Amino acid sequence: MNYKIKSRIWIEADNNVFLGEGRVRLLKAIDTDGSLSKAAKSLEMSYKKAWTLLDAVNKSATKPVVITSVGGKNGGGAKLTPYGKSLIIAFDTINKGCWKYLDKHLDKINSI
Repeated sequence: MNYKIKSRIWIEADNNVFLGEGRVRLLKAIDTDGSLSKAAKSLEMSYKKAWTLLDAVNKSATKPVVITSVGGKNGGGAKLTPYGKSLIIAFDTINKGCWKYLDKHLDKINSI
């Protein structure tokens, strides 16, 4: 039998979640869709939940992560800052490293 380790990581700031898999998925969707509303729809998430998550990320960050513009005649939008893009890359790197570490150590159980 092969065993699997299940784990999720997140990064906190002042005991509040700053980044986690769900927030990073939202940031990636914003980057792809150029809009918080479209990103929420693509993730099958309510706009309110997406806005709440994004607001929490922006408030916990040391720099702006996403810049939004209000809708109007030409529509609004949301755009990741270079800092926001760097956060995604850093989180993905940490997450992949975590999985490699866990898989490496799980071999100890699978080999028994």
